Amino acid sequence: MDLPLVVDRDAGEAMSAQLVAQLRGAMRDGRLVAGERLPSSRALAGSLGVSRTVVTGAYEQLYAEGWVEGRHGSGTYVTDVRPVEEEADGVGPAAFTDRVAPEGVIDLRPGASYTGALDTPAWRRAWRLAASVPPDRRPDPRGLPGLRAALAGYVRRTRGVACPMERLVVTRGITNGLDLVASATLRPGDRVGVEDPGYAGARAVLAGRGLTLVPLPVDEHGLIVEELPDDLRLVHTTPSHQYPLGGVLPVPRRQALLAWARRTGALVAEDDYDGEFRYDVAPLPALYGLDPEVVVYLGTTTKILTADVGVGWLVARPGLCAAVTERREALSDRTAVVPQEAMRVMLERGDLERHIRRMRGEYARRRAVVACALEGLALRGDTAGLHVVVEMPERAARAVVREAERRGVWLETLERHHVGAARVSGLVIGYGAARDTAELRSGCSLVRELAPRT
Repeated sequence: MDLPLVVDRDAGEAMSAQLVAQLRGAMRDGRLVAGERLPSSRALAGSLGVSRTVVTGAYEQLYAEGWVEGRHGSGTYVTDVRPVEEEADGVGPAAFTDRVAPEGVIDLRPGASYTGALDTPAWRRAWRLAASVPPDRRPDPRGLPGLRAALAGYVRRTRGVACPMERLVVTRGITNGLDLVASATLRPGDRVGVEDPGYAGARAVLAGRGLTLVPLPVDEHGLIVEELPDDLRLVHTTPSHQYPLGGVLPVPRRQALLAWARRTGALVAEDDYDGEFRYDVAPLPALYGLDPEVVVYLGTTTKILTADVGVGWLVARPGLCAAVTERREALSDRTAVVPQEAMRVMLERGDLERHIRRMRGEYARRRAVVACALEGLALRGDTAGLHVVVEMPERAARAVVREAERRGVWLETLERHHVGAARVSGLVIGYGAARDTAELRSGCSLVRELAPRT
């Protein structure tokens, strides 16, 4: 590759962000084409005179956006499609688009919730009442007081999180909350731990802040705490339902994680993206309840309702909430008032929790259909959430994705959820986006047909 890439240490923008912008521009205008191999992080860092952290952070961001892909043992390559916002003719490969599947295509990618079972009268009432509230010229950056009070009651009842209002900030979702915490407490170059495999959105947020990502291995129970290095400033974890493998962090590991955080002075960012949906036992209490001083609890309406609502919450010690609020004001970062009001109405009338109980039954039925259709394959993480993992060799998983897409079923491999070389390989099957159980049965039956025989 021979591109005029430069980074300016004196610029107001992080060097990794500068590099992302230049590489993205080169791919957008065709100077970098599909299938072209990017330099190794070591080689590019050497040519630019920067640390490898800058380059790996840039590559991680481009990977999360779908511009590049990693090939095990081979390097980093420009993908053979442009992200959806850049496509001229519609749908690209399922692995790199958040677009709704067109008619006739079955979407089995993870990350989406099922919206067909919304209580339409309650939903419309909430938004109608919310729209009637006059706008505030200076809305509280912590969120509307009424919603904060309602959310405090909700997380106490459903997740065992006791918090007065001064410990709760309304956000736009988990990644927004994580970004605010990182912006308020960390500096570029600080080392932060991320589960591997784990949530690509969290990695993109932290890399975008110029932080050094440290991959942390997980097993069938979640984060392997005894392998945590002592120089981390923050750890992002999904203890109630490890994403994407599905493990539940046992109590001894939870206690060990909190003891490690106390000893090292690090923060633990608890990502509770789908803790409401368990099918074996009642929803588990949040990690935050064990030590509110070292844990930041992050919640969202994305899986409960839909990502379109754009409301989440952050629960933390008062000093950290104050720092986050100050940072929000500096960035003019706000959660839209109308969605906040709609959420308040749904919470205060009990509509949200009734919806969650109904969806718990809906997802349990969908899970049962998936488990039955995939019988005989190696499944993981099927006791909670909105997805399961089907283990198989990476080469086979890629082949299944390609052939399934050709036959109208969108799938995703585990590969994109890893930081580096894949530790576990297979497919991540989501059952929230499918239009009905008939689609789920049909799509999963195709997966079983295409999967390698054991």
